[in-house]
Amino acid sequence: MPGKHTRNTEGVRQYAQQKKLSAAVKVDEAIQRLIKQQGKINFNSVSTESGVSKAYLYNHSEIRERIETLRKQQEGIPSAKQVKREMTEASKDVLISAKNKRIKFS
Repeated sequence: MPGKHTRNTEGVRQYAQQKKLSAAVKVDEAIQRLIKQQGKINFNSVSTESGVSKAYLYNHSEIRERIETLRKQQEGIPSAKQVKREMTEASKDVLISAKNKRIKFS
């Protein structure tokens, strides 16, 4: 019987909604892990940690604002690499100073 065929798109809509919620949960959990691990929070790290594309992060304003806010809050906090580098520089200065004293008194 050719004619009008009504498409059942409810299943597609429900799947899309489910996928959207799942991505949001993944992003939230990733941000929480990064905060706990004192990791850098930016679009790359959140994308990698959550398995969600950067495009998704940029296209959802709530998530984008959250990442940008957290990133700004972290700007004053030195990264683990910076702390290690500074410790290395400081220890190098101490060693040079000790060596210079040893040479002076020899």
